[in-house]
Amino acid sequence: MELMPTLGTGISTRYRRRLTAGFSLLELMVVVAIIGLMAGTLVLSTNLGGSERQLEREVDRVRGLIGLMREEALMQNRDYGIEITATGYRFFVFDYEQLLWYPPPNEQLFVGYLLPEPLMFELALEDRDITLDREFDESIEDDATPEPQLLILSTGELTPFELSIYRDINGTRVVLDAQLDGTMEVRRNDSI
Repeated sequence: MELMPTLGTGISTRYRRRLTAGFSLLELMVVVAIIGLMAGTLVLSTNLGGSERQLEREVDRVRGLIGLMREEALMQNRDYGIEITATGYRFFVFDYEQLLWYPPPNEQLFVGYLLPEPLMFELALEDRDITLDREFDESIEDDATPEPQLLILSTGELTPFELSIYRDINGTRVVLDAQLDGTMEVRRNDSI
């Protein structure tokens, strides 16, 4: 039997080597369980918040386009209009010579847009709910007299409105609230 050398304090000067070549099965199982919990949490949070994020994304899209159109109205000294249906929207320019609304010429950005199903719009002007058509006619030529509900004037003024987007009639809504001076605010309304 080999004796281990010790110091005067009684502590061994030679360390015994332990085999530490890998991880134990228990350590591997704990790591896999933690990764599984994190992945499950990520998947659940993505699916639960996905529909609300989609609502917010669509309202941000409308808000951005209205902001761009407002800038365009100021720069080009034109009056624009937006026709909103329950499932989409489209843009128009007013022609003062013919006294008619027509689609913006050569505009790739201001084209009609249909909401992804099952999203829907509701519109209120001056705290009065507006009855929206279910959808607009795809061919603008057949619609001789479009009637936009929202106006963006060449002075930068905007029809004050409250545009709600929702998936379920009793569920969460994201609301775009616009004022006459063109300021817009997005808010969530969970209890309708």
